[in-house]
Amino acid sequence: MQFPESWLRSFVSPQLTTDELAHALTMSGLEVEDLRPIAPPTSKIVVGQVLSVEKHPNADKLNVCQVDAGTGATLQIVCGAPNVAPGIKIPCALVGAELAPAEEGGAPFAIKLSKLRGVESQGMLCSARELKLSEDHSGLMILPVDTPVGEDIRKVLNLDDTIFEIKLTPNKADCLSVFGVAREVAAITGAPLQTPVFAPAAVTLADTLPVRIAAPDLCGRFSGRIIRGVDAHAKTPDWMVERLERSGQRSLSALVDISNYVMLELGRPTHVFDLDKIHGSLDVRWGRKGETLKLLNGNTIEVDDKVGVIADEREVESLAGIMGGDSTAVSLDTKNIYVEAAFWWPDSIRGRARRYNFSTDAAHRFERGVDYSTTVEHIEYITRLILDVCGGHAGPVDDQQVNVPVRKPVVMRVARAGRVIGIPINGEEIAAVFTRLGLSFEHRGAGSADEQFIVTPPPYRFDIEIEEDLIEEVARIHGFENLPAEPPVAPSEMRPTDETLRSIHALRHALAARDYSETVNFGFVEEAWEQDFAGNTDPIRVLNPIASQYSVMRSTLFGSLLNTLRFNLNRKADRVRLFELGRVFMADSTVEAGELQVAGFLQPKRIGALAYGPVLEEQWGVKSRPVDYFDVKGDLEALLAPAVPRFVKDMHPALHPGRSARVELHGKTIGWIGELHPRWLQKYELPNAPVVFEIDVDAAQIRPLPALVEVSKFQPVKRDIAIVVDQKIEVQSLLDEFAKAQEEPACKYVQKVVLFDEFRPTATVSGGLGVDQKSLAFRVTLQDTGGTLQDETVELAIKTLMDRLARVYGARLRG
Repeated sequence: MQFPESWLRSFVSPQLTTDELAHALTMSGLEVEDLRPIAPPTSKIVVGQVLSVEKHPNADKLNVCQVDAGTGATLQIVCGAPNVAPGIKIPCALVGAELAPAEEGGAPFAIKLSKLRGVESQGMLCSARELKLSEDHSGLMILPVDTPVGEDIRKVLNLDDTIFEIKLTPNKADCLSVFGVAREVAAITGAPLQTPVFAPAAVTLADTLPVRIAAPDLCGRFSGRIIRGVDAHAKTPDWMVERLERSGQRSLSALVDISNYVMLELGRPTHVFDLDKIHGSLDVRWGRKGETLKLLNGNTIEVDDKVGVIADEREVESLAGIMGGDSTAVSLDTKNIYVEAAFWWPDSIRGRARRYNFSTDAAHRFERGVDYSTTVEHIEYITRLILDVCGGHAGPVDDQQVNVPVRKPVVMRVARAGRVIGIPINGEEIAAVFTRLGLSFEHRGAGSADEQFIVTPPPYRFDIEIEEDLIEEVARIHGFENLPAEPPVAPSEMRPTDETLRSIHALRHALAARDYSETVNFGFVEEAWEQDFAGNTDPIRVLNPIASQYSVMRSTLFGSLLNTLRFNLNRKADRVRLFELGRVFMADSTVEAGELQVAGFLQPKRIGALAYGPVLEEQWGVKSRPVDYFDVKGDLEALLAPAVPRFVKDMHPALHPGRSARVELHGKTIGWIGELHPRWLQKYELPNAPVVFEIDVDAAQIRPLPALVEVSKFQPVKRDIAIVVDQKIEVQSLLDEFAKAQEEPACKYVQKVVLFDEFRPTATVSGGLGVDQKSLAFRVTLQDTGGTLQDETVELAIKTLMDRLARVYGARLRG
């Protein structure tokens, strides 16, 4: 939001410089993003009047002008502007004047006594571009005829003004106007506020336009009046054009300019209808499916029952609180108008403009909340401006109040305010703050431990709803700069560390050490991702998504990781390693509300990773090969070490049915690992399959304490055994049996069992190995810390292992 400083000071003018005022606003929460002068510094430029114009004797495109610049003597100035003519008043740069440089950082342009084609020139007549007021250099800048000759141009055009550009937070809707900012300045500085008075316009007509509010949940108050006989060709006053342009608004026509002016000054969006284009009465209602409306911006849109409209007896005429329709727009041929000012419920406007991919000043204000108590006063103000500028005759104001907000009192405890702000603030000072802010309040229990203020928010403050809102107001007006910078006071004590619990940062470092890069993504994703990668047909939906593709909450990290992979592949990356640590969201009716959780929603933390492309960067020493399941499985095992996970073959919607597994730890499922399913490779246009995993962070954080193991002085004994089993038997099942066998006395010296070979025949081979069987070779390591193992002990251990496998899985030694 931008506006000229002079407009602000017309309401409140504290004894502060421009920079001091900007600083005060910023420190109160209204951040001044930019301060810029209306025009760069100039000197000795005055109002001049052209007395006569003669052709230059030596140049066809130049004129010799006699100019009265108020110096007491007529000046001769050579000018090439096409619009120079006797009698006009223009900016005149005298000899010795300095104009702004042509380029930023250049030297000022000095006006000297000179000769042009042999004729002396005693100054220069200026265009708006030469004064840096606009880019118009088609001719001289023509000033009003009543401008006093010889007056400094900076004073005449108010060029010593400054543009304030303020960045407002979404809750400060009450400051979306010059008067709203002035109200804040008065509260901050204590300077008197000049509150405008809206005298009722003279009513000379009895005409009214019937209006029906059919949707009280859309429109709570609707005020309007008829004005007949206006002159739409009337010129907008220069002072109004100046304020509009310096606020970033282009002057269009008197009627439109007046409506825009009232919005900028008072924060009240209004709309002016061409009365002769309205068919019958108006109906304020929700739209109906199939209805269309051509807007003022030229777009034709379809409305439905989620969008508010103003309709007449034939068609929709306006998009409620957002933009008027083209069919009833005022033009230079307009003679009779209908002016409306309404209160639209913020929830009924919020998000509707974005739905049609545009934004308007009116929607920006209404969706944050506009004062519902001043519609009639503002109608009177805009009426007076129209009558003064365009003439006409006004009818009575028709005001309908059907459903305006009821502001509930908000209680603020003084003790609570002191704890939140960090310093004690007494009740008298708080009362002074609320008085300066114009908040009506009741002060109870003064000086007691239960001292509190009961504040009724004014109708223009939609941001005051809870106790913390009032505490913020106290802190703002007290002054953030006045809060002492004190270090926090806390007991200093040595806190015990839990060695069985790793921090989240340790997990991040562990994956980063294995060449994975961390990525951070939104918690809301495309709905298709949930269906594809989680099999979730009923995801948690976002009520107000920031974009259409972010409409649901994610229950898995797979979609976010794959989207980041595609982003990198589109930029020609050939080797990608990614991980993300973040929350996922699932509906769970058993979850109760808590400090860090929402009732009905489970929000566990997950850590997911993705590997794509070659295992290693291309090099001369190792042959390149693509990453596979076992590479990523090793990374996951290293992340969970020293805990040993179990990988169980299972099906997951996102993963390849034959190259994926469920990850278990201590008998509990903690996640999934595998290649991406081939169908998603095709849908998401991936050249090769990435390998991904996702596990619960809570499980990964648990770390068993290391156990002391004596180092044996005796060499280990290793035995290789090849066993034959059915192909349907999983290796993990055999390893589980080996682990169980180690609990038997005969196998107490077995230290480790490792699979090092697998053979699957395509036909029956020697040794009785059939096509439905496989040969698995295991290396068994045995060791005793107390002495050398005897052959009988080793053979008994191997026999015990084989007997157990034969009994449970029908395994036999390969011949």
